[in-house]
Amino acid sequence: MLDRDVDMAMITESRNPATKYIDKLDTLDLVKVINSEDKKVASAVELVLPEIARAIEVTTAAFKRGGRLIYIGAGTSGRLGILDASECPPTFGTDPDMVVGLIAGGEQAIRNPVENAEDNRKAAISDLLAIRLAPADILVGVAASGRTPYVLSAVEFAKDQGVKTIGISSNPGSELELSADIAITPVVGPEVISGSSRLKSGTAQKMILNMLTTGAMVKMGKVFGNLMVDVQASNAKLVDRQKKIIMEVTGCTYESAEKALVDSQGHCKTAILMVMADLTYEEATLLLDDHQGFISAAFLDRGIPL
Repeated sequence: MLDRDVDMAMITESRNPATKYIDKLDTLDLVKVINSEDKKVASAVELVLPEIARAIEVTTAAFKRGGRLIYIGAGTSGRLGILDASECPPTFGTDPDMVVGLIAGGEQAIRNPVENAEDNRKAAISDLLAIRLAPADILVGVAASGRTPYVLSAVEFAKDQGVKTIGISSNPGSELELSADIAITPVVGPEVISGSSRLKSGTAQKMILNMLTTGAMVKMGKVFGNLMVDVQASNAKLVDRQKKIIMEVTGCTYESAEKALVDSQGHCKTAILMVMADLTYEEATLLLDDHQGFISAAFLDRGIPL
């Protein structure tokens, strides 16, 4: 059983006076109250931007040395990590192993709760051993309460292996905040429904994970300006997006963009260089490799104005 005094001291578990009578409201007033509470999330995240920036910098450094970004959590927190990890390959053209999401209870827990999974400290260690956690990696423990045993065990084990750790929670002074190398703790206040941390805490987590991977990918040369030039085209809509990106950057016609995309074997970034610098596929690929995938650096190398 949970210690009641500890439980009541947790912000994420306390009762929200603004929603105490939410069950008596008509539908429009109900959603207005939820919306009013949601507005507090962005402000809470704003207060922890310096910590998020530090997390982006250490994550970028890990990527550059061949390490991975590993999310680990239980319930909603675990699912959000898996969501963010799964969206990196199509958006940024990354290897699926570059950003990894682990959830207490394994794959079954993505859709259905697994009894006592979040309390299983040994499972966290087994899950990290299964993916061969290495010192070059970064581990991000995500737990709204900041006290989930599965997550705390993962962070402790990672630190013992020389792995840099980041902790994302919503309760200041939590075990996760105190144990992680970088603690990101947006204080979003009590939930609309007491203890339902999939709400404001979950929204804050999603915002932070978005910033973490987006920021790191920008710093890895995965975008040019605000264009996703490493997008993986897995459907007709994304193929068309690639062509429009090529046109946007180079000013070429749709037909020229289409030809360049074919000649570049479907790699948008390479196609851009082929058009702008009049290069073959092989030449453009080598030029990108020379500049670690940064189009801007490749442009400067060829005297192309940005």
